[in-house]
Amino acid sequence: MTTRSTSATNDKALAAFVAAKAEIDARLERLKGLRDDHFHANPDEIHWGHVGDLQRYASLLREMTDIAFSEGECAD
Repeated sequence: MTTRSTSATNDKALAAFVAAKAEIDARLERLKGLRDDHFHANPDEIHWGHVGDLQRYASLLREMTDIAFSEGECAD
């Protein structure tokens, strides 16, 4: 019979959690840089494609925050 120690299982879970958090942190930093650069858009060349892209980004972020904070469609 094989038994796993709770400590070993928790250590693996903690390592996976830390790795996922690091990935989120890295992606957020990249998004901040893109935002700070106005999403690579020149104000004199803005068109509806840029608007659509930003609306899609906002929609995905809204979905994430709704899940994280139990808001919107994920409200209790």
